[in-house]
Amino acid sequence: MFNSIFENGTTVAMIALMAGVALVTGALYAWIVSVKLRSSKGMFITMALLPLIISVGVALVSKFLSDSSVSGGVTRLATLAIALGLLRFRSNNGRAEEILLLLGSIVSGLVFGLGYAAYGAIFTLVAAGLYLAFAYLPIFKNKQFAKEKLLKITIPETLNYSDVFNDTFAHYLKMYEMVGVKTTGMGSMFRLSYRVVLKNAAEEKELIDELRTRNGNLEISLLPYVENSKEL
Repeated sequence: MFNSIFENGTTVAMIALMAGVALVTGALYAWIVSVKLRSSKGMFITMALLPLIISVGVALVSKFLSDSSVSGGVTRLATLAIALGLLRFRSNNGRAEEILLLLGSIVSGLVFGLGYAAYGAIFTLVAAGLYLAFAYLPIFKNKQFAKEKLLKITIPETLNYSDVFNDTFAHYLKMYEMVGVKTTGMGSMFRLSYRVVLKNAAEEKELIDELRTRNGNLEISLLPYVENSKEL
């Protein structure tokens, strides 16, 4: 049960079986961690489909190595390593979905490069179809951390921001946490960022109005909170 199904050779049926197991397991894994993970639907799709893409790519390489000379196999493995290295550089600023689709393209190209034209076409179409299927599933529409907001307050540099809003926060907010401070207006102002949860969503306007009286009517924004936001 715990031995590799490929230990006696690699066949198309075995690859298809392993791909199916990887897909089901990946989807289950993504669903379980999404209970706690503050993430997007794109990340869910990536976690669900990535095991499938990796397993198919590795299995097809293994099949090719079993059907070819060692020297040719080593050359193609080196090519795969270079391709994955290119993915690493592209992944710096890419979204999870973009990285997943780029990896799918690399695996498709690898399969075609190994000479499996039919398998490459099938894998490409199936991967694209699965991506669309997951993308159109009505998941994460109701799962959102809507109660958590990102409150951004601009204040003049002369205002001590350490405790100036504490009484207002205590009145309107169930929870608040400062997550960022940065200067703006060429250093003449500060922009404070807080992760907050309102006691009563209907009092959102009252909260903003009271904060405006403290910060000299400078800019205030209240947005959905996203973990590790680049625009704090």
